[in-house]
Amino acid sequence: MPINFVKADFIRSAGSREQFLWDGLPQFAFAGRSNVGKSSVINRLLGRKNLAYVGSSPGKTTQVNYYLVDGKAYLVDLPGYGYAKVSKAEKERWGRLMESYFQEAHITTGVLIVDARHKPTANDLTMHGWFRETGCPEIVVANKLDKLKKSQIDPALALIRETLELGEGDVLLPFSAEKGTGKEELIRLLNAAI
Repeated sequence: MPINFVKADFIRSAGSREQFLWDGLPQFAFAGRSNVGKSSVINRLLGRKNLAYVGSSPGKTTQVNYYLVDGKAYLVDLPGYGYAKVSKAEKERWGRLMESYFQEAHITTGVLIVDARHKPTANDLTMHGWFRETGCPEIVVANKLDKLKKSQIDPALALIRETLELGEGDVLLPFSAEKGTGKEELIRLLNAAI
């Protein structure tokens, strides 16, 4: 039976490796830089407005947040990286938290969210590398598609594909959290991963 992504409950926030959940259920890890719309993508996927916190300023997700989906898998919301106006010590704490998550990763599928309007950043490349190192399948979601003109879409996707060195078999999914474009395809891909 496919996972019903509308049935989702917040389970816990983990601020240290001792709090990570490893209970054998599949884990879909969502990562993206601050202000890329990661929480909006998650909320669109789960059919909710405010399950994942959407902040007016970037960088509100500071811990690893677990959502149990249909009792069958976890959607794991990883801390945003990049733009957040936080102290150096806090950024270092996030970095250590992320490193320990990836070192012990039981990730079923990684979902890297990038901004369709811009070339992926150095931080996007680092996160992409971390997903690759775990050996898990990765879905690259190009969010904010609705902000591009039709004529800009193909060149924008080509730039993302080239920057991340995505091959023929790698998934790059055009997405709009605003309009819902790509939602059904993302659900299909995640269901196919388990």
